[in-house]
Amino acid sequence: MAAYENEKYPALRKVLPYTTAVLIILAIYVGYIVFQRWQERREAARQESQQVVDSARKTYEAYGSGQVKILNFTISPGFIRSGDTAMLCYGVSNAKKVEISPKPNNGVWPSLARCVETTPKQTTTYTINADDGHGHTETKTVTVQVQ
Repeated sequence: MAAYENEKYPALRKVLPYTTAVLIILAIYVGYIVFQRWQERREAARQESQQVVDSARKTYEAYGSGQVKILNFTISPGFIRSGDTAMLCYGVSNAKKVEISPKPNNGVWPSLARCVETTPKQTTTYTINADDGHGHTETKTVTVQVQ
């Protein structure tokens, strides 16, 4: 006991165990917060990675999975007067050759998005045929009403 009586700061000796306990609890709490944030960032990165994979899968499927595919084939407007012009729009993927019959005013070629003019004199059904050069083809039709 004599050692404690000669101490310079006896009050410090009394509170030291409590402050040590508070510091340990604080360190555990801070460690918990850091760990939780690390887990949240990790989960957010996993979800972002999954979104990238899902987007790539959708794109792959939309553009034909390596096979020839007609993405769209439309005519606008769908109703015209004789002598008027309509826009025939198409998009194809993985095609080496594209044909539209009857032939529109402009040439056609493989494209993800292209529009050409057409001037039908009567109601006409247009047919697009896309070929990948390996024997795989796809065909679609669209009709314009002419008054």
